Amino acid sequence: MNINNEIILKLVLSIAIGGVIGLEREFRSKSAGFRTLILICLGATLFTIFSKIIGGANPDRIAANLVVGIGFLGAGVIFKAEGNIVIGITTAASMWVTAALGMALGEGSYLIAIIGCGMVLTVLMIFQLFERYFDRLNQMRNYKITYPFDAKDFLRYELIFKKHHLKILTRSHKKSGNSTTGYWTVLGAENRHHQLIATILKDENVSEFEF
Repeated sequence: MNINNEIILKLVLSIAIGGVIGLEREFRSKSAGFRTLILICLGATLFTIFSKIIGGANPDRIAANLVVGIGFLGAGVIFKAEGNIVIGITTAASMWVTAALGMALGEGSYLIAIIGCGMVLTVLMIFQLFERYFDRLNQMRNYKITYPFDAKDFLRYELIFKKHHLKILTRSHKKSGNSTTGYWTVLGAENRHHQLIATILKDENVSEFEF
């Protein structure tokens, strides 16, 4: 196989595109960063080049398996944190689309790869501002409140949630001795959560409060 200028260009561009996307992930201290995304883009480019050279009548065979392989890599950076929070989905998606850009380079679609890289950076950097804005409008939080048991006052804290215009998604209670512990998953605007927290912190009947 002769290594011509076109193949060298594909490999150099794959390092550049993977590096640019990887720098954004590295800047945000994500599990798959600069070197990882460079290697993913470079590997996808190489596999696509080889699929055209040794693929025979089915040049798409290697490229199809590449998609499966990237799926395994992506699964390794996704994990469940405390509560209902799942971390790593955006990074896994970044790995997946970086491989797609590498495949585009390997096939020779330079313009598509460059435009695609610009779109990926737009989503990761600029669209995050919109995500933060909408997150402030609608946040899901978990609360744990321990207070003295009183059958007449059992729903008091649920009424406090409603008073602050927070929607209760799940609830459970546990009685231990003379105390009751309530667990709530609540949805609402960020400022409403702050107001609720301030109210509960001032409540002298609360012996334990997690938020």
